[in-house]
Amino acid sequence: MNAPVTDLPLPRANQLTQPFWQAAHEHRLVVQRCKACGKMRFYPSGGCEHCGSMDYEWVQCSGRGRIYSWIVVHRNVDPGWQKRTPFVSAIVELADQAHVLVPGLLSEIAPDKVVANLEVEVWFEDMTPDISLPRWRPIARRA
Repeated sequence: MNAPVTDLPLPRANQLTQPFWQAAHEHRLVVQRCKACGKMRFYPSGGCEHCGSMDYEWVQCSGRGRIYSWIVVHRNVDPGWQKRTPFVSAIVELADQAHVLVPGLLSEIAPDKVVANLEVEVWFEDMTPDISLPRWRPIARRA
């Protein structure tokens, strides 16, 4: 693995999350979908929280959603994050299916301008040659 080119902590993929991180590296947002009941889910898990089935597939999402919740971080104990404050950590409800919530940093908007239901789209920040992280930004309103 190449040496990190960031001072931020990075995720470590495991057998369950590897497909998510591989897709993120390819700049695609994927979530699990239960093959039995069709419900999507995030965070990856071995079984469906709705029907209990262990049969699932990974599906690509539209990459769009709405701000469900957020916090503005003004202080952080991690040196890498301290340099980036303030920043917005958001929970996004995907447009693909209600109640599928994906966390991530919100960019390209002042923290005091964030509102509930703000329409956002995913983008990917390349942290190292091998790791890309999903981020969110407002969808530009078209006149």
